[in-house]
Amino acid sequence: MKEKPGGMSCHEFQDQLPELIATGESLANHPHYRNCDLCRALLADLETIAEAARQLLPVVEPPDDLWEHIESAIKEEEHSQEEG
Repeated sequence: MKEKPGGMSCHEFQDQLPELIATGESLANHPHYRNCDLCRALLADLETIAEAARQLLPVVEPPDDLWEHIESAIKEEEHSQEEG
């Protein structure tokens, strides 16, 4: 496995990428990211894909009374099971 700048191979960096992204911190200061054109391009592609997915599936806020409806449905279900 070829060692890349920053003391880490591309394979090692890419294996850690989900955890690195999950932290929400910028990867701009990661030594491997700063010095590896291949991994910077990969991350740019992933960001493009993620943005396209966000546009396809916009976030929809649930109605304010959603939990009240869920709680009511659970209570009705419990009540009907007690009677049955």
